[in-house]
Amino acid sequence: MSGGDMAKPLLGHRSVEGEQSVAPAAGRTVGVLGSGDFARSLAIRLVCSGFKVVVGSRNPKRKAGLFPSAAEVTFQAEAVKKTDVIFVAVFREHYSTLCDLADVLAGKILVDVSNNTEINHHRESNAEYLASLFPACTVVKGFNVISAWTLQSGARDGNKQVLICSNNQEAKRIVAEIAQVMGFTPVDMGCMSSACEIENIPLRLLPAWRIPIFLALGLFLCFFTYNLVRQVIHPYIREQKNKFYKIPIEVVNTTLPCVAYVMLSLVYLPGVLAASSQLYYGTKYRRFPDWLDQWLQHRKQIGLLSFFFAALHAVYSLCLPLRRSHRYQLIETAVKQAVEKKMNIWVEEEVWRMEIYISVGIIALGLLSLLAITSLPSIANSLNWREFSFIQSTLGFLALVISTLHTLTYGWSRAFDENQYKFYLPPTFTLTLLVPCTVILAKVVFSLPCVHQRLLRIRRGWEKGRYVKFVLPSATGDYSSGETSSNV
Repeated sequence: MSGGDMAKPLLGHRSVEGEQSVAPAAGRTVGVLGSGDFARSLAIRLVCSGFKVVVGSRNPKRKAGLFPSAAEVTFQAEAVKKTDVIFVAVFREHYSTLCDLADVLAGKILVDVSNNTEINHHRESNAEYLASLFPACTVVKGFNVISAWTLQSGARDGNKQVLICSNNQEAKRIVAEIAQVMGFTPVDMGCMSSACEIENIPLRLLPAWRIPIFLALGLFLCFFTYNLVRQVIHPYIREQKNKFYKIPIEVVNTTLPCVAYVMLSLVYLPGVLAASSQLYYGTKYRRFPDWLDQWLQHRKQIGLLSFFFAALHAVYSLCLPLRRSHRYQLIETAVKQAVEKKMNIWVEEEVWRMEIYISVGIIALGLLSLLAITSLPSIANSLNWREFSFIQSTLGFLALVISTLHTLTYGWSRAFDENQYKFYLPPTFTLTLLVPCTVILAKVVFSLPCVHQRLLRIRRGWEKGRYVKFVLPSATGDYSSGETSSNV
């Protein structure tokens, strides 16, 4: 199949029965009932796509200036008479005002583009309600997931998909052709019972991001509280030192890399759990638990949030020397050195540690940036599966390893310094190492030839305890078949 065929939408220019369209989509006269923002944007896009547009309004003289000059603005009854396809761009509560047009609307295709203010606000969808008011019409649900801005800018910006559903295949085909000529991709969502789900889509606020965001906020609060106790509360109680000034910058900056590091490890931990499950049960056909399945589906969002916190950590770190408190501490350190007549305070070990620590951190952030960029649909679509898998899996795991080196270089020998244990609490970086090191260790085990080969066989369809056919060469050179257990 050629690249052009792959780019074609699911709904083509033929109906289910294979009949040609009676009239081409471009040049068709299309009606729009309504004069709001969406109706105006829809009329503009239809005119730019080559359609003849008739707008029906209760006050055509007052509304005519809002529409393009190529569109005809007239009374609703007149607009309905001039076209067979009509976009109903009015709110649900105003559907009843169209009942006077029931006789004129008979046999027409009504495209319901409305949305509700709340999810499942009514028992029936707006499209089903419109169909009940006009049983002599064919109702198609569509264009409700497209914003007014996207209509005006065309398919260059925003969502390109137009979700369509109806109980009439021919009506869906006609509306799909219109959407395709307008530069959008029609997607057949089935019969009218799907209208409720389509109407709920624009009302959902980041549904795939909810769990990852709550996870990130939970980790942030936990690490922030832990660092607050160690860096602020402990010196205030034990030494009567007021270090609350550290809260806005220093405590936050200590918390951000912890969240980014743990979130990055949580991207690859479900893969480890899934592989362990397949090895344990000896099959890839056993369903994962629901929580693991959901975890696997949210890895992209978790990874992007990891990059977000890592980027914030980089910005906060660059701002550390700009603080007034940091300047005071530099002056205080210089005065102490002058009083003690210390001419050389160079510590070779600390210098090397910080150089390696910063260098490795920059590399880790660069790899995370690459992962974030390639997760964007526009970039991911330009990669084949092997390229995408190499970046997201191989380079992603490399980013986790380098982040671990970054953390270990930061800790250096602090994990063995008893002064670092405030209220008997270990340094924060030691806690963050638990999950990533578990993932890295599991990856190393899975890379062993004996384990890797078994896992590869399972993912290629091999099952423990299943008997399979095989072919053996006989003594005469012929081949004979036999059976054996896949356990052997």
